[in-house]
Amino acid sequence: MTSLGEAARAVLLTPDPHDKRKAARSLARAWRQARLAHRCDVRMPDQPAWPAAPELLAPNQMPKRGKGGSERGRIALLHALAHIEFVAIDLAVDMVGRFGGEFPPAFVDDWIGVAADEAMHFALLDRRLRALGSHYGALPAHAGLWEAAQITTDDALARLAIVPMVLEARGLDVTPATIERFEAAGDMVSAAILSRIYVDEIRHVSAGTTWFGWLCDRRGFEPAVTWQSLVKSRFRGSLKPPFNDSARHDAGLTQEFYAVIAS
Repeated sequence: MTSLGEAARAVLLTPDPHDKRKAARSLARAWRQARLAHRCDVRMPDQPAWPAAPELLAPNQMPKRGKGGSERGRIALLHALAHIEFVAIDLAVDMVGRFGGEFPPAFVDDWIGVAADEAMHFALLDRRLRALGSHYGALPAHAGLWEAAQITTDDALARLAIVPMVLEARGLDVTPATIERFEAAGDMVSAAILSRIYVDEIRHVSAGTTWFGWLCDRRGFEPAVTWQSLVKSRFRGSLKPPFNDSARHDAGLTQEFYAVIAS
């Protein structure tokens, strides 16, 4: 029987976006069908395999996208979101392959499900780009999205604090306004896709807060204080309002976590 770690590593080392998407879905199916042993017994790559396109640029080199009112602006925004979802596949799979052995099977259930969601989100966004005459890889993309994984390879608690509880939680803050931009432009198809992604993001952040709390309990740590310490030491950005307090609350990420350290 193939191990969970071996299967996760295979997904991470798949460069083609559509092959990676399919591999992530196959990983989820194999786990749910009990065809993978719950062993994380191989080393995860420091950097996943990615395609030659899109060209990856530093944040300060990224072209301005505008507000998404024009079709060109909407394509640029959809492309940026597709890249986020593409990298999110690897973030979720790496979570499983790197840390899954430290947790009960329910942890793997949750993060395998997140990986499958991200694969589906990427497919929806790329399909929409193609309907608008573009495709994933046609524009440059942000080079720094994997950084959160690189600085948290040593500790599952840090990974949970930064990836779902900071980065995905930020998606909860900005997605409603992005949906409104597409609706204002009359692009109801793109708005509906983002609405679907938004609902799933709440569940992803919830998985992060749930397992962060579980691991804090195992280590005898107070969750909110521990999260604040990890964000200060591991996250190179800042937490900026406005926050979507209601969605964050639904995901278990209450104001006691982030209000005291928000800039």
